[in-house]
Amino acid sequence: MYKLKLSSDIEPTQLGMRLDQALSELFPDYSRSRIKEWIINNKVLVNNNIINKPKEKVLGGEKITIEVEVEEETFHQPENIPLNIVYEDDHILVINKSRDLVVHPGAGNPNGTVLNALLYHYPDIARVPRAGIVHRLDKDTTGLMVVAKTIEAQTHLVEALQLREITREYEAVAMGIITAGGTIDQPITRHPTKRTHMAVFPTGKPAVTHYRVMEKYRLHTRLRLRLETGRTHQIRVHMAHIAHPLVGDPLYGGRPRPPKGASDSFIQTLRDFDRQALHATMLRLYHPITGELMEWHAPIPDDMLKLIHALQEDTELHKDELDW
Repeated sequence: MYKLKLSSDIEPTQLGMRLDQALSELFPDYSRSRIKEWIINNKVLVNNNIINKPKEKVLGGEKITIEVEVEEETFHQPENIPLNIVYEDDHILVINKSRDLVVHPGAGNPNGTVLNALLYHYPDIARVPRAGIVHRLDKDTTGLMVVAKTIEAQTHLVEALQLREITREYEAVAMGIITAGGTIDQPITRHPTKRTHMAVFPTGKPAVTHYRVMEKYRLHTRLRLRLETGRTHQIRVHMAHIAHPLVGDPLYGGRPRPPKGASDSFIQTLRDFDRQALHATMLRLYHPITGELMEWHAPIPDDMLKLIHALQEDTELHKDELDW
């Protein structure tokens, strides 16, 4: 058993929801039935008051605190799923996550996740909350993640994330021509009607994304981005908000937009790219135990390389038509 403490604020967009429904959205790692059990057993504080009725309606803005004892992660099955290990020592490991791989079990993905793989390859990691996972990547986002192998390492890494002492950089391909770099400082919350989406909203949680232009194409831009915060879908939501959604993004991207005069093969390459063009390429942090500054890089995956090469070829073929 280990003690688990969760805290968050009810989103303004959750006005009128049942308490158990709102909490299952705020804490998607835990099933609604488990959350309902916590409520009934007086484990949930709303504005520092115990609320034990799952049907209680929320107004938005309430402060939620949950303190419970949870069994080790043995209720998730260990699975022999290969992991691409970039670095490992007694305290941490860094993985290069592939596409089609969810980080943590949740609704619709009870197994086949990074967590299931960690439990198989590192059985002792079951003693660490969330099997050592301290930050996430979306299912089809590839690249670098750090995992804690001990509770001490996990405690320090979570603190470093909160203090913004872990640097995460991404590469992406966005729709449209972006002429210069910039910063997007816009709060993010759950979409008021599309519950699987996030959205920029004035009363959301602070979110800051920095970006710079790496390469411009005829109707697309290759970007390097750095996260200052780590909200769900942050880069994807922020880029869509400034009208430059990521290529292939199934939630925020819309239909492919080939430039005029594009070849059939190039158009097909755009259509075939079926995930958000986003890769966590650099991770830098102070080792949670030794304090040593460490940095890792993950090369761009083959599917993104193919997309980039196609964009470069199309741009070269039409370079005489460019006005930038």
